[in-house]
Amino acid sequence: MAKMRRRRAEDAEAYRQANDVVMNDDACEVVITGPSEPWISEFTRQLVEARLAACGHIIPHIRSIYLWAASIHDETEARVALHTRRSLVPRIIELASDAHPYDVPCVIVLPISDGNPVYLAWVAAETET
Repeated sequence: MAKMRRRRAEDAEAYRQANDVVMNDDACEVVITGPSEPWISEFTRQLVEARLAACGHIIPHIRSIYLWAASIHDETEARVALHTRRSLVPRIIELASDAHPYDVPCVIVLPISDGNPVYLAWVAAETET
C-alpha cells in the first residue's frame, strides 16, 4: 500500500512537471509522406537522431490519389507522424524540402491540444530545445 502511495505521489509530481514543460513549447504532430517505407524510415531516423522529433509512427503503405500536372495519380506511399515541438517545425520542413525526392513534399503540422502530460513531457525532453 505504501508503495502505491509513493507511486501516486511520483506520478502527481511528474504530471505537474510535465505541464510546466509542455506549456513552454507546444507539442505537435508533423505528418510527412514519402515514396516508400525505406525512404520514410531513414528520414525519420535522421530526425530522431538529430533530436528534431522524439519519435515517428510509420504507416508503411498508404494509397494516395492526387492531381498533379493536370493528371490524376493513384500511388502507394508511406507516411510518418512525428511527435515534436512546434519550435522545431521550420527545421523539419527545411530538411524535408532538401532531402525529399518530390518537388512538393507533403509536410503538415497538427496541434496537439491535450494528451498524457507525462508523454508530452517525454516528447519535450527528447527533443532539442
